[in-house]
Amino acid sequence: MGVRQSHSARATRHVWGQVACVAVLGLLTGLVPAHAEGEVAASCQAFGPGNTLPTITRPFMLKGASVLCNHGYAVMVSSVTHTPLWSAEHLVAAELEAAADLPRTGSFYADPRWQGGSSLQDYRASGYSRGHLAPSADQPDEQAQHETFALSNIVPQAAVLNEGIWARIESTVRDMARDEGELYVVTGPAFHGKPIMTIGPGHVYVPSSTWKAVYSPRRGRAGVYVCKNVLRHPHCDSVTVATLVRNTGVDPFPALPDTVKQQFWHLPSPHKRRTRH
Repeated sequence: MGVRQSHSARATRHVWGQVACVAVLGLLTGLVPAHAEGEVAASCQAFGPGNTLPTITRPFMLKGASVLCNHGYAVMVSSVTHTPLWSAEHLVAAELEAAADLPRTGSFYADPRWQGGSSLQDYRASGYSRGHLAPSADQPDEQAQHETFALSNIVPQAAVLNEGIWARIESTVRDMARDEGELYVVTGPAFHGKPIMTIGPGHVYVPSSTWKAVYSPRRGRAGVYVCKNVLRHPHCDSVTVATLVRNTGVDPFPALPDTVKQQFWHLPSPHKRRTRH
């Protein structure tokens, strides 16, 4: 299944914590408490170009929202949707080579730092799979891989999408990062339609679509994959960052000039994972 085209030196991060007025609510395996707010903020900010994380352009979306910082990604979570709103990564070719040799293991778990978050019970018999925003296959070590299985990094996603073209988009983006040397990547859900479907006793919002924005510093170009989160025949498009901002209220790369956000980048069609030797 193809994608229809339409107009539109990661820093070392070994400090875990939360930024933006959020206190650490609990410890996960390997969690390192923050030593100072500035230090934690700097470790999170490095996941965005210009040391700037994604921003929310619609103020009402900030209600109950907070940012969590992890070894391999930063994520904004919402106690309204009970899902993440975005997940930001900085993919570096050398670390992806290490990730390619790491066995893929992990178990999903509720994030104790996130009050109002989703639970494993919400996904049981829901008809939806647990879809990663920051993929486990992007992570170069076991600790970082483990962190991607926190439900703070998960949205309800149709299995046919999660295991099909979405997985191929993730693989394509990793190959792009190897070719480019580095990529900044932000992934998130969109909630359109009324009423918004929910699952589980926690009433977790089901995205109408999921998207993945990529920026290449080498090229100075950015683009977005957008996929419909439907149970049959999911379809994907490529759009500009400006289109994404207008339709979702999330600016994945606020440090970039408007000219980059408005320019359409013909992103590669999703392909099967390259054979690794």
